[in-house]
Amino acid sequence: MSIWTRPVDLDELNALTRNTLAEHLGIRFTEFGPDFLRATMPVDARTQQPFGLLHGGASVVLAETIGSVAGHWALKKGGKNIVGLEVNANHVRSVRSGLVTGTARPVHIGSASHVWDIRIDDDEGKLACISRLTLAVLVRAPSKK
Repeated sequence: MSIWTRPVDLDELNALTRNTLAEHLGIRFTEFGPDFLRATMPVDARTQQPFGLLHGGASVVLAETIGSVAGHWALKKGGKNIVGLEVNANHVRSVRSGLVTGTARPVHIGSASHVWDIRIDDDEGKLACISRLTLAVLVRAPSKK
């Protein structure tokens, strides 16, 4: 059974990143399944810290990007919006080059909050970072005209 409340289209997801930090860092949505969303990010001058390693902040941006978009696509219809409430990350392996791949899976999808687990692996499939993202589900305010 799928967690998605509407069809997932990778072109549509990637279009969302235009003119955002995600686009600047080279984040690309690459795959989805019934209970996960996946994206990649290059490890290059845009995402490295001064000592040549993947910057922990860039890993957090990847995690929050995937988790927030996944949360939005898993929202039940009906005038709601989703925003990040808390994100944490444990950086367990350094990465110097290549691509990292983040995979978001839900831990909890509720009516008031979501919790997502995001695993970021290096090119060899080794865990580089594990992150947890809590999202708040908000009632969308009526637009002012």
